[in-house]
Amino acid sequence: MDLRKLKTLIELVEGSGIAELEISEGEERVRIVRSGAAVQHVYTTPQHMTTLAPQLADVPAEPAEPAAPDGHVVKSPMVGSFYRSPSPGAKPFVEVGQSVSVGDTLCIIEAMKLLNEIEADQSGIISTILVESGQPVEYGQPLFIIN
Repeated sequence: MDLRKLKTLIELVEGSGIAELEISEGEERVRIVRSGAAVQHVYTTPQHMTTLAPQLADVPAEPAEPAAPDGHVVKSPMVGSFYRSPSPGAKPFVEVGQSVSVGDTLCIIEAMKLLNEIEADQSGIISTILVESGQPVEYGQPLFIIN
């Protein structure tokens, strides 16, 4: 497999959010695994196995970590699709500046065809909504900031 195709596959994994990609082409096999922020690239042929370390020039610069937000962060309890409203076109559960109480529904996360209501675990005012409706979310990803 030529290096241009390999580089394209690596960029695909880095930009997509998928955890692992494996492709076989004839007797050659490429497996790219994302572990945390790093991406491990493994290229194999029938004769040997080589781990390719990405060169700094080929890896895009990681954005700087944002400063810790003021207020209570509501994080996603699961992997799934984030929705701000109960149905398309319906009014969102909460808006920035809205007051919420413990137990109020903030959003829905769809996981494996199940709709899971995410409730406020603290009273306060929604100061920031960090995810757009319809976007995929990861476990532990910040969703809202409540002040």
